[in-house]
Amino acid sequence: MKLIAIGFGNLVSAERIVSVVSPESAPIKRMIQDVREKGSLIDASFGRSTRSVLIMDSGHVILSALPPETLADRLSEKEERETERE
Repeated sequence: MKLIAIGFGNLVSAERIVSVVSPESAPIKRMIQDVREKGSLIDASFGRSTRSVLIMDSGHVILSALPPETLADRLSEKEERETERE
C-alpha cells in the first residue's frame, strides 16, 4: 500500500484516491454537505481553510488544507520513486 501525506501528519492510501479537486465550486460544496450528513466526511484540515477535497473509491470524502497542486506533486513523486525501484 502506498501512502501519501495530506498534511498535519495524516496519510491516505494513494491507490484509493479517485480525484483531488478544489472546494470552490457549488457542486463540490453540495457534495461535501451531503457526505457530511451521511457521516462519510473526514476533515483532515485541522481547522484551517479547506484547499483540496479528496474523493475516495470507498465513497469517503477527505478535506485537506494543502492545495490540489501540492497533493498532485506528491502523488507524482511517489510514482516516480516506485518506477525507479523497478
